[in-house]
Amino acid sequence: MKQHIRLAAGAAIAAAALGLATLGLAPLASAAAPAQGEAELRPALPDILPLREQATLRDELLRERLDTLLPQLMRQHGVDMWIVLAREYNEDPVITTMLDARNLRARRRTMLVFFDPGEGKPLEKLVVNKHGMNGLYEPAWDMAAQPDQWARLGEIVAERNPARIAINTSHLSAFADGLTHTQYSALMAALPAGMDSRVVSAYPLAIGWLETRTATEAALYGDIVRIAHAIIGEGFSTDVIQPGVTTNEDLVWWYRQRVNNLGLASWFHPSVEITRRGVQGVIREAAAPIQRGDMLRVDFGIVYLGYSTDTQHVAYVLQPGERDAPAGLKAGLLANNRVQDALTDAFKVGRSGNETLRIARENAIAQGLAPTIYTHPIGYHGHGAGASIGLSENQHHVPTGEYPVQPNTAWSIELKAQHAVPEWDGQLVDFKTEEDAFFDGKTVRYVDGRQTRFHLIGGAQ
Repeated sequence: MKQHIRLAAGAAIAAAALGLATLGLAPLASAAAPAQGEAELRPALPDILPLREQATLRDELLRERLDTLLPQLMRQHGVDMWIVLAREYNEDPVITTMLDARNLRARRRTMLVFFDPGEGKPLEKLVVNKHGMNGLYEPAWDMAAQPDQWARLGEIVAERNPARIAINTSHLSAFADGLTHTQYSALMAALPAGMDSRVVSAYPLAIGWLETRTATEAALYGDIVRIAHAIIGEGFSTDVIQPGVTTNEDLVWWYRQRVNNLGLASWFHPSVEITRRGVQGVIREAAAPIQRGDMLRVDFGIVYLGYSTDTQHVAYVLQPGERDAPAGLKAGLLANNRVQDALTDAFKVGRSGNETLRIARENAIAQGLAPTIYTHPIGYHGHGAGASIGLSENQHHVPTGEYPVQPNTAWSIELKAQHAVPEWDGQLVDFKTEEDAFFDGKTVRYVDGRQTRFHLIGGAQ
């Protein structure tokens, strides 16, 4: 079985550590990655794994996380036992990331129990349901011996006598608040007498689980984002766009259909905005044909191998005789890049999202830029768990921005810079971009480069 994913730089080491080579997933040499500062606008579309091979890889990635990351997080947050519960079709945001690739749902009621016995012993990973979980967890329920699932959970807790029991309830984040009221009531009733006082919120353990990427995941992310970049480049071309005929809504549905045809998923419906000389704001009407001289912006994301991307790129539709976008538009994109730099320079482990926002905005404004920053984590979810850094409507304080920035996390660097375009009679234009990046605790790296020049529709790229 040949490898279809071209692992990004450093992935060979990570894959060897994980043992993926034994699965027939040895890394394949890939084309040179774009420079850190520039994304390739029309990269070749990487091959996409067949579903069976995706499932094998996804389970190995989860196994690595359970064996290495989860024990660290539980000990960091002082949690002896973590109970994650869900019912079929009402899955907790956390448990959906812990199911094996063949169990697409929680299957009736699924109970996962993680217990740290201490003294450096391995973490116990138990599943209490009738279906099992493809070897990722130790089955812990014999229905013949104990027909009552809740009673069996109570026995497991009593046998281990944990000092702190984390459950997914939190007023701070929806990601750590997936335990429903009826599940909570049944759990508390099932606990041994006197143990209800040991129950604590799984926040921030749940956030740490969702936001933290292993070295293997970080390496794979580059190729996942490369797929998104390749699809964006396909759409921003005369193969798809006929000026004066194709509408922005036509392009939106082309992107959505292309993702579906490739066997990928969309976590949100794409959007395409038209910015046009002499028109204030942007054009979003479905019946608006794209014209020569327009600036286009797409907001686009895919889900592959369980991970989300979120990208906004801009394009320019060339006028007859033009070979490039007007200088004023290019200057606006450069201003956007400078706001990106002001933001990524402000990343520091332990610094809150709100403080990161304040520092980044001050640095950008001091350079004469007009920034609006609304950056968010990304990973299992598109608008992922972790620290928010601004909102488009709030540039001062965001409740989820009080959470500290953590290392080994992935981000959608999403923001805009407003800039006047001389060739458009000084029209103020919003230059919006979004690129996925990885923060290793010291520096922010764009996982497949960032856009520094326009996609050109109607001419050479």
